[in-house]
Formats: sequence, structure tokens, C-alpha cells
Amino acid sequence: MASSRPTLSGPRHAVSAGHYLAAAAGAAVLEAGGNAIDAGCAAGMALGVVLPDLVNVAGVAPIMIRLADGTVETIAGLGHWPRALPPDVFMREHGGKIPNGVRRTVVPAAPDAWITALERHGTMGFGDVAQYAIRYAGEGFAVRFVQSDLARTLSYMVEEERRAASKGGRMAGLAAAHAAFYRGDIAREIVNFIQAEGGFLSMDDMTGFRSRLEPAVARPWRGHTLLTCGPWCQGPALAQALLLMERAGFDGMAHNSADYLHLLTECVKAAMADREYHFGDPLFTQVPLDALLSPQHLDARLAQIDPARAHSSMYEPLLGRGTPADGPQRADLPKVEADTSYVAVVDRWGNAFSATPSDGSWNSPVVPGLGLIPSNRGSQSRPDPAHPSGVAPGKRPRLTPNPAMLVTEDGGVMPFGTPGGDVQIQAMLQVMLNVFHFGMELQEAIEAPRIASYAFPSSFAPFDYFPGRVAAEGRIPPSVRDALTARGHEVKEWPDITWLAGSVEAVLSDPKAGLVRAGADPRRPAYAIAG
Repeated sequence: MASSRPTLSGPRHAVSAGHYLAAAAGAAVLEAGGNAIDAGCAAGMALGVVLPDLVNVAGVAPIMIRLADGTVETIAGLGHWPRALPPDVFMREHGGKIPNGVRRTVVPAAPDAWITALERHGTMGFGDVAQYAIRYAGEGFAVRFVQSDLARTLSYMVEEERRAASKGGRMAGLAAAHAAFYRGDIAREIVNFIQAEGGFLSMDDMTGFRSRLEPAVARPWRGHTLLTCGPWCQGPALAQALLLMERAGFDGMAHNSADYLHLLTECVKAAMADREYHFGDPLFTQVPLDALLSPQHLDARLAQIDPARAHSSMYEPLLGRGTPADGPQRADLPKVEADTSYVAVVDRWGNAFSATPSDGSWNSPVVPGLGLIPSNRGSQSRPDPAHPSGVAPGKRPRLTPNPAMLVTEDGGVMPFGTPGGDVQIQAMLQVMLNVFHFGMELQEAIEAPRIASYAFPSSFAPFDYFPGRVAAEGRIPPSVRDALTARGHEVKEWPDITWLAGSVEAVLSDPKAGLVRAGADPRRPAYAIAG
């Protein structure tokens, strides 16, 4: 198929981000001599300004970094529930629901995540990379949306950094920027506002917060290595769906044929069922990850998959007792919470950066005078503490945002990711297979029509699910949609191109050609820049 844009290539570096101004910020840092971590942080912070309905400067920012020497690290970039949270508050006072507003607030993690990345692997200061976010906030952009309070908040962090750095150097400056947000006036304003509105966040939650450094989940596939984040997000479900596809065998199946899309859908459904039964904050929930990704479990799941018929409901638990789906089965359209964006970078030295910042602005209030919304990611915890991802003081919600990478057999690397809630791993899987199985150019792989299953509880309240639902972009041929319907799938037609199918951005280094390639999804205002 023809793509609407070319795959971009450069001899040095490339960045792809969910908004063109964020991509421009990342590219400017790369051209100024910064590395992938510097550029990724600049683009990520800019996304919180130029996509304020989807990303929040004080939201979440899960990050994956792979250095040129092969070292891999993930920075969770995810805050925990306030330690003063009554565990049963949502069951007791809110009818088993997590309401809009400050009671869904967890510790804002994104500022810490960016600073942690800069401290550990960057070369620049906070002000060097935050200048673009400050500029877009202070001067406005596109629709002339000016965020003066937010510009002042970020500028204050830069001022504190500058004073400390003048005496103690870059690391002292970064520590001062961090303290300005988590220990100083900004933290006090956040906590006072949240508590006045009936929330539970405290100064102790703020002052003691640092993002956890979590191990990546690595699994080989056809000589490549897929890297995902851990089960504190949905990342391992991407690995499980891929491994299920591989063990089932799909060689010889035509791209987006009924056979291929049926198998992909059922493998996704099985992996997401295990996400529902088992995934949660590993500090609070025992997640049998090795068992879930073992050949024995994969084969047991494949034994449940009928190549001629869709499974009529969510796949049953196989490991342990599991937790039954507690969301209502629905026949109407899924509830969609539009949030999240993404940035990928590979620099001239071979360092790679992948981040999926998130937390929109529509379901919690702005802190007066600060121009930011403390992370409302508590929306992805279950109100019932007994659920694997249920609420608990100090516990992290289970994230949908999940940055990933594929290390190629020839020594290249592809950071990739997308917004889209429960559609994220599905869009990522399809793009990855488009490139590395079907041999598509990167941009072509991104623009190819996609499908998504909803046959498992949503990650968003009210956690409903649609047992047979498959949504398909209108470019999927009617004959294929009819064949899927005949196999028992409830096929709903999306428009030909829709943001509901995700917005995958990716950068792929090609050592043999000496180039770095990049693609960006036209389903949102995403753009790539190579240099």
C-alpha cells in the first residue's frame, strides 16, 4: 500500500513525536549536540504543553532507555496512591467507582521521571531541555493557547536549577529543579489544593517520591529482542501476544486477511485476559510473569484458540485462581478516555529513548496559579482493593502507557509506542509485524489499516467489556470483515483512518545502511524529523 508520507532517513539521528512542535524540540536538542535522552525529555515535556488535553506536565511519563553499549533501563514515571488513602474509600463512599476530581490523584511523577533520566544518562540541564515547553506555554501555539501559569511554574524550576548549578554544577542544578517541584512552593501549593478539595495527597508523599527503576522484560523473537516495561503497565501483554502469534504460526497468511486478523485478535484477547487476572504493581501483587510467558502457558492458551471460531467471552484463567471480569458486558460503543502521547529518539551514538507521557486535563482540576493538574492516573486502579490492580495506599495504578523497543538482529534498535489505552499494544503489535514480518517500510507499516479487540475489561472506569467486539478501520476490505463476522466476531466499522486505532511513532536505526529511519502516524498531529 502507498503511504501518505515518506519514511524519513538521516545519517545521524531521528525523532518521532505525537505533535510536530514536540518533534521540533527534540530535533533542536539533537542538532545542538544533545543525546537521545536529552532530546526525548525535551520532546516529552513539550507534549505536556502542546497536547494539554492528552498529556499533563505533572502526569505520568514511563520511559525506556537503551544505551549504545546495550544497557537497558526503564524509569516507571508513575506515581503511587497517597499513603493516607483509606483503602476502602471508593467502595464505601463512591459506590465502587473512582470519581472525577482530586480523589483520583496519585503523586505526579513526570517531572521526576524527566529529571531522573537526565541525571542518569543525559548531558544537558533541566533548563536546556525545558526551554521549548516554556516557550510554547508562554508564547502559545497554533490555536494561540497561552499557559502563562505553567510557563511560570517551569521557569521557577529553571531558576532554582540555575542558582544551584552556578555553584555545584549540572547534577546540583538538576537536584535543585527536582526539589523545587517536590519539596518547595510548588509541592505545597499542590498539596494544599488537593487537600482543600477533599483529596489525600500529602507533603510526605511528595518529598519522598522518586520513580522506581524497573527491569525491562526481554524476549527473543526471530533473532530480534523485544523489550517491554514490566507488569506495572500492560507492556508484557505485547510480548505475550507476539509469542502466541509466533507459536501459533502465521507464515503464509496474507496481510490483514481474515485468517491473520482472526489469529491476531484471539492472541490479543488471551494476552489481555492474563493482564486482567494478574498484572499490577509488583511491589503489592505477585505477578507470575515468567510463567505467563513460558512455553507451557503459551501452549495452554493456544489450545483454547479455535482457528475457525472467535472465543465468545474473555479467556478463562489458567494460572491460579485469577479474578473474574467485574466490569459489565456491554453492547454499545466503548468508553474512550482520550489521553497519552509518545516520543521515540535514536541519536548519532546509538542511544535510544522511548517514552509515553500521559494524563489528560479533563477529569481533574487545575491547581490555581500553577497551570498543571496533579496526576489523575488513579483512574486506572480498580476501586476494589482485592483486584490485582486494586487501590491501596502507596500502590501504583496499572498503566496502559507502555514504551517499548525492538533490538534487531543486525544491531539496530527501534523505539516505538502509541497512545490509545487498551488499543496500545494491539497497534504496536500490528506495526511491528508489518515491518519485521511483512517487510513494509516504516511509514507504510504505520499507516496500514488496523483493528482492535475490546473482548476484555477496559482499563478505564467503569471497566466494561465487549465479549466479541472487534473494531476495524474502513480500509479493511468488506469481504474480510464479513469473514470475521462469520467466525463469531462482532465487527464494528471505524472510519477509514481514525485516532481510535492508536498513533504509532517509531524510529529505527539501520546499521547496514548507516541511517536512522523514522515514521509518524497521520492519525494524530504526529511528525518525525531525521537529520
